[in-house]
Amino acid sequence: MSFEQPQPDMEKLLLAWQTWEKGEEMPGKTLANLKTAGLDEVLKQLIATGWKPTA
Repeated sequence: MSFEQPQPDMEKLLLAWQTWEKGEEMPGKTLANLKTAGLDEVLKQLIATGWKPTA
């Protein structure tokens, strides 16, 4: 039985970030939430497509 990582959840990523910005969550918990919501996959896809920030 193999494990398939679920698709990134953009809503969960944004919520984890916003919760941390408000000071409602510790950095370690925030990192865990970002990881389980798929931030690594989002970053990999952005790099692969050549995305660059506009500001």
